[in-house]
Amino acid sequence: MSANPEFQGYLRQDGRKGIRNTILVAYLVECAHHVAREIVYPFRKDGAHLIGFGGCYPNQYAFDMMSRLCCHPNVGGVLLISLGCESFNRYSLAKRVKASGRPIETLVIQERGGTLSTIEKGRAWLRQTLAALEETTKLAPMTVNELIVGAICGGSDATSGITANPAIGRCFDLLVAHDASAIFEEGGELIGCERIMAERAVTPELANEILSTMEKTARYYTIMGHGSFAAGNADGGLTTIEEKSMGAYAKSGSSPIRGLLKPGDAPPRGGLYLMDVVPDGEARFGFPNINDTAEIAELIACGAHLTLFSTGRGSVVGSAISPVIKVCANPETYRRMAGDMDVDAGRILEGKATLDEVGQEIFEQTLAVARGAPTKSESLGHQEFVLTYKTFEPIGPACLPL
Repeated sequence: MSANPEFQGYLRQDGRKGIRNTILVAYLVECAHHVAREIVYPFRKDGAHLIGFGGCYPNQYAFDMMSRLCCHPNVGGVLLISLGCESFNRYSLAKRVKASGRPIETLVIQERGGTLSTIEKGRAWLRQTLAALEETTKLAPMTVNELIVGAICGGSDATSGITANPAIGRCFDLLVAHDASAIFEEGGELIGCERIMAERAVTPELANEILSTMEKTARYYTIMGHGSFAAGNADGGLTTIEEKSMGAYAKSGSSPIRGLLKPGDAPPRGGLYLMDVVPDGEARFGFPNINDTAEIAELIACGAHLTLFSTGRGSVVGSAISPVIKVCANPETYRRMAGDMDVDAGRILEGKATLDEVGQEIFEQTLAVARGAPTKSESLGHQEFVLTYKTFEPIGPACLPL
């Protein structure tokens, strides 16, 4: 392996490069979900992905998320599906996508003759755009330092914090050593680790921001009555939230924490970043308990080209837009669900591999996926996507110190 491995990326007008060239079909209210899904269905194996926002009441967070996702470097074009009377500002979203240089079309069901007519028109546009996409998208050399990689854990058990999570941490250290960007999150599962994280911050000001964010997280979970310790975690052998938190923290590796992001904030340079997923302000929107799929979307909105997903019990979810690499912590789960898992980190428990060896394997798998190799969830057609109501304030200068 070369010092700075190189592969081909899809060059976008803003200079960023993607590792996939998908077309998004995005519904702008739940009432348009069925029509959008029917448009995508015949093309789901050809690079068409379905995303959307179900709410009718406007929300700035949802608009910003949709804007970032529709202009993600892995996205080559966008078809917006509107009912026609929802509050989502389809004009502004279409304007942003058009300004990014991507092909964009908006179909309004109430203006296009209803369900069947809109589906027919949408499929015709999708067929034509997919056929032209590979010819119209430029390829350019891409190196590891241009990658943004996210990490999340779901369906955790007692093995997660021993094998898969620290192995992902080893991979993160390798990525940071190549000046790539690595993002970890799940504040609700990091409660108790705030001072350890603050000690790794590159400036005292950033350390204070991390402490403040974790105080907000603990307060929010108390108000909402949420907890990040599920029955399935206990069934899998986890005993306390402290044990789960330390396991989740292990995904971050050992590099200095360079910044604190919120959903949609792109890392300005290579390094390790913490993403805050807990809403700011009064607890007034229906923010659910930990939702892996929603948080993967938030990592993607920060520019993540792909996501490393640690699981002990076994999770099958993938994602629209960016591939998901499943790192299985439990060797028994891997043997039972090998068709859904990309990396068997449970070999560490059986003495068949070390943490460093599995970390290197995850790093090499990341490069393979960046070069175009499909993950298991991609091959199976998983495109899970969730976008909820939230509220965030902009990050301050202390969150991204120079």
